[in-house]
Amino acid sequence: MYRGASVAVVLPAYNEVGFVGDVIREVPDYVDRVYAIDDCSTDGTWDEILAAAREDAGRTSSGEEGRSYDSDSDHGPSREGAGPLVADGGASVLAGRAAVHDPVGRVVPIRHRENRGAGGAIKTGYLAALEEGVDATVTVDADGQMDCSQMPRLLDPIAAGEADYAKGNRLLSAEYRAAMPRFRFVGNAILTFLTKIASGYWKTMDPQNGYTAISNDALEAIDVEGLYEYYGYCNDLLVKLNVEEMTVADVAMPAVYGEEESSIRYTEYVPKVSTMLLGNFLWRLKTKYLVLDFHPLALFYVVGAGLATAGVVAAGLTLLAGLAAIGAGVSNSSILLSVVAGVAFLLFAMVFDMGQSEHLERQVR
Repeated sequence: MYRGASVAVVLPAYNEVGFVGDVIREVPDYVDRVYAIDDCSTDGTWDEILAAAREDAGRTSSGEEGRSYDSDSDHGPSREGAGPLVADGGASVLAGRAAVHDPVGRVVPIRHRENRGAGGAIKTGYLAALEEGVDATVTVDADGQMDCSQMPRLLDPIAAGEADYAKGNRLLSAEYRAAMPRFRFVGNAILTFLTKIASGYWKTMDPQNGYTAISNDALEAIDVEGLYEYYGYCNDLLVKLNVEEMTVADVAMPAVYGEEESSIRYTEYVPKVSTMLLGNFLWRLKTKYLVLDFHPLALFYVVGAGLATAGVVAAGLTLLAGLAAIGAGVSNSSILLSVVAGVAFLLFAMVFDMGQSEHLERQVR
């Protein structure tokens, strides 16, 4: 328990042997559940999860003050009041996607039947937390990049009722930004801008940061089953939270870069996530500003994009006509007017969008 709230950690792992065990051992004692999810790894990740879980259970079964563990059992938190994940031996909505091991202390080892990606593993953990009714669920990568001692900074806004979702931000502090490798910083900056547009959280940065905490209310409000299962799951989640009017806290957070290797293939990642963000942006405009309510900013976006696109296309056709010497194209003044008007409409739409979500954002430095 943390400040009266039950806490779970979702730990997705794919081929993280040599790292995942250390992360499990570093999870703070106030955490009630650890959902360690092996995403169908091909190395010794599963065995390392089980070994670390047994070690953690031995360390925490002595009944430290403030823990809700049964010192005579290897089953972790008391079964009294436990959800179906524990009471039914894993016979839950997870059964079709994963094999749920009996709890080892507070750790619930879960093994996917097939590789589902980073977002798929997070989804599995969220579903488990929903079944057990956990108040706050934290996501921690299994590669050791996240400092578990910083977890209270994410949990405090949730426990205080100031935010529904808290996420780490490595860009708020100049010191933390300096620690980020240059190629990651550039890619992160681009994705930050695209996610601002797609999600409507214009003050929120570092959307790729997987160190997060979410309340039970927020998990129940969104469609967890429909979450994106690739690496863009965190961007997808922000869009869904915005439509549900959930408050997001952006928390300054350092990252540790060690010997871990990224499994992201950028030739696949960039087009997939960009396409997902575009689809999410259009879905958010339709759902939030046309279906659930009406706001002219949706029309500003549509008209602006149409005028700007028309201007660019006309400029291209005029250039081609000039090169082919087949006659005059559209006048330069008309092209310029179309582009300028389109950009103006888009800027107006963005300003309105910022105003609509301003009350949903917090920054914690």
